[in-house]
Amino acid sequence: MANFFTENKDLVFTLEHLDLEETTRLRENNYEYAGEFDGAPRNYADAHDNYQRVLTVIGEICAENIAPRATEVDENGPHFENGVVTYYPLTVQNLKDLNDAGVSGVMLAHKYGGLNFPVSIYTMMTEMVSRADASLQNLFGLQDIAETISDFGSEEQKDYYLPRFARGEVDGAMDLTEPDSGSDLQSVRLRAWQDESGQWYLNGMKRFITNGCAAVHLVLARSEEGTVDGRGLSMFICEAGPQLVVRRIENKLGIHGVATAELQYNDVPAQLCGQRRRGLTKYVMSLMNGARVAISGQALGIAEAAFHEARKYAEERKQFKKSIDKFPPVYEMLTRMKIKILATRTLLYETTRAVDLRGVYEKLAENTENPSPEIRQQAKYWSRVAAVLTPMSKALSTEVANQVAYDAIQIHGGTGFMRDFPAERFYRDARITNIYEGTTQLQVVAAIGGVMQRHNDERIRELMKLPYEGTLERLRHKVVALYEKQLKAVEYVAERKDAEYQNLVARCLVEMETMVLVGILMLRDALKCTEREVLVERYIIDSEPQFEERYLRVLSGDLTMIDKHREIIDY
Repeated sequence: MANFFTENKDLVFTLEHLDLEETTRLRENNYEYAGEFDGAPRNYADAHDNYQRVLTVIGEICAENIAPRATEVDENGPHFENGVVTYYPLTVQNLKDLNDAGVSGVMLAHKYGGLNFPVSIYTMMTEMVSRADASLQNLFGLQDIAETISDFGSEEQKDYYLPRFARGEVDGAMDLTEPDSGSDLQSVRLRAWQDESGQWYLNGMKRFITNGCAAVHLVLARSEEGTVDGRGLSMFICEAGPQLVVRRIENKLGIHGVATAELQYNDVPAQLCGQRRRGLTKYVMSLMNGARVAISGQALGIAEAAFHEARKYAEERKQFKKSIDKFPPVYEMLTRMKIKILATRTLLYETTRAVDLRGVYEKLAENTENPSPEIRQQAKYWSRVAAVLTPMSKALSTEVANQVAYDAIQIHGGTGFMRDFPAERFYRDARITNIYEGTTQLQVVAAIGGVMQRHNDERIRELMKLPYEGTLERLRHKVVALYEKQLKAVEYVAERKDAEYQNLVARCLVEMETMVLVGILMLRDALKCTEREVLVERYIIDSEPQFEERYLRVLSGDLTMIDKHREIIDY
């Protein structure tokens, strides 16, 4: 039987070599949960076996059940009539299959009925679900709603909502965007007000809400009268009811299987989640960090699907008496696609590892009466690293997904433009990934601070010191040379003290940082498996000219560059 986990050599390698021992030990309270909850692991070997077993089950469901239904789901999608959204029956069946597999509360604690798995393992599921049907991931991935309640809700809210999420009894929606505020969430206007008894109500509009027909909603609303910025916003929990009206669902380019809704709140009863005024500054920022990782996984899954479809077509399509995968222009494209996917996966799971470590150490720091200096230092360090890696990973994953999906259609030729093959669906589905949950341009804005402050240096230097030999040592010297140029470029931009110039070259700096980090991570992996030498060699060969072009652009120092851009636009 087909299996999107066991048949994916790189994903199996990733699980085998991803260092989750520290994260797992801390999540499992030094494995003391094994004495309290059925299914909790007794040690890391037991936990790793659980991860592998569940991923194998999900890999089979994705390949055998979900993927074959994806075309029909895309063609039909959800139905909207008289304010009611009805999902297509195959979408409902897909969700049932996943729920029956016990993965409706992947990261939730054991006491709420969850698996208590790390973000890294959840992201592997995300990748496979997205490869099967990217729109389904937009429903499966909304488990982040439950995670936010788990992190910031009251004990009563956790006890009420989280077991229901873990059992798959309720689904969720993250209601942030409004008709006049897209990425500028500080300008959110939906009003939260209290009556004399202290009951909260929500009044206003939201737009582009994924799964807006959900049972449970996390809503960003303005709770403080007279405010106009992020400090006046709080987070609320509300449930579907007659006062929460779905006005319409969007007719989208892609991701057809999930409803994207416009919502009207007519004094909807709600509960405050966490503290007032922290809605944007803390809770949404946390939610968005999780969303960046989820969309990175979604994009990677789409890229994987597009690559496999392109390779399959190239092997079967005969021209001039031989299959087209034998032609250098085609196998060069396939090679380039594969390397981009491997590079993306390498960075993504380095990122999820950092996110996992940030999570366990931040919880230790918050929940320990007198946390040690070491715990505080670790929480601070992993918070910095995760803050720069999550936007870097989303930028890379989503741009790669679009490139790979584009090339998949090119390999198909004219047939790729037709709905007879899924290549065009991958192309349509990929396009939203570098837009929602923050465009690539906003990911650059989020990452540039960590790049300028060198938050990745400790990890890069640690990996540089590994015992490389032969080909790997030669390649290490190439990465070291790129790294030294990166430091020079960052120093040059910092010394200019010109904010507009830094913003102009920020994408170059972030992409250069990504190339250095991915290069040294792939070298690390080649130490563990000699078959991967050829992969890292190709990645570095491809990266060098791209890096050099960006490096020269950063160091050009042309004081008229900004004005020249404007002249070109105005021409």
